[in-house]
Amino acid sequence: MTSAGTGLNGGGVVVVGSANVDLVLPVERIPKPGETVLATGLSRGPGGKGANQAVAAARAGASTAFVVSLGDDEPGAMLRAVLSDASVDLSLASTTTTPTGTAIITVDADGENAITVAPSANAELVLTDESRAAIRSAAVVLAQLEIPFDTVLAAARESRYFVLNAAPAAELDDELLAEVDLLVVNQIEAFTVAGTGTDAGEVLLKRVPAVVITLGAGGALVLTRDGEPLRVHGLQVEVVDTTAAGDTFCGVLAATLATGSDLPEAVRRATVAASLSVQTAGAIPSVPTADDIATRYAEVYP
Repeated sequence: MTSAGTGLNGGGVVVVGSANVDLVLPVERIPKPGETVLATGLSRGPGGKGANQAVAAARAGASTAFVVSLGDDEPGAMLRAVLSDASVDLSLASTTTTPTGTAIITVDADGENAITVAPSANAELVLTDESRAAIRSAAVVLAQLEIPFDTVLAAARESRYFVLNAAPAAELDDELLAEVDLLVVNQIEAFTVAGTGTDAGEVLLKRVPAVVITLGAGGALVLTRDGEPLRVHGLQVEVVDTTAAGDTFCGVLAATLATGSDLPEAVRRATVAASLSVQTAGAIPSVPTADDIATRYAEVYP
């Protein structure tokens, strides 16, 4: 493992994760249990935590390869085209007869969302000899929990520096957390992974060397074993859609670490990128480019 406070160089980013076709339903409010609400429209596009994060890393300027399982169907072909267009290396992608994953996303009038995912092809993702070799050579490996646990664990064990975005949230055992260099969670995920409703950050630091807790519009909190807590404040923007904010944050964080920055710098840049993403509707369409991030970053941190 590499110290979370030390910049990394060389090898780029490998994302091990999911890809979905997103069905997005804009609503006035997210329905409560037992309630039916009418959507004001329906849109379809590329998404999935892994795909979003891979695009974010690539658009941020990192050489990015994506280990993913896609269906041999039209949604899978659409995702391949979108990812290739974003300069994501798909040489490690596999194809299955199982349908491509699907996510149903409801987005309310304030831009907040609720997401239900059918993993489908994502549930069949396993590492090959080629993907293991790529993971071993990467500066940063980034994974989420929309794929099989065994695949996440295998990727972690092969990595030089492993970033886990523990979403969807789950209680994780020490077998996996012992392999994690940096854990990225939002506030709800932090409580779930820690298994406690209080002092989640302190509990998590006993199990991993570094934790970043994202706080939505409030920014992010950086916790490490060998330094003081660091609060990176969020930016005030007009929110349109928060769907890809967390994934944009993770992808840009990984890309920035891979190109040599330390953790505080990477979190600041990821926070700026996330603030840009929420100003545009959709998942992958909302992910900013390196130029977008650099311009806004220079304004915020002159």
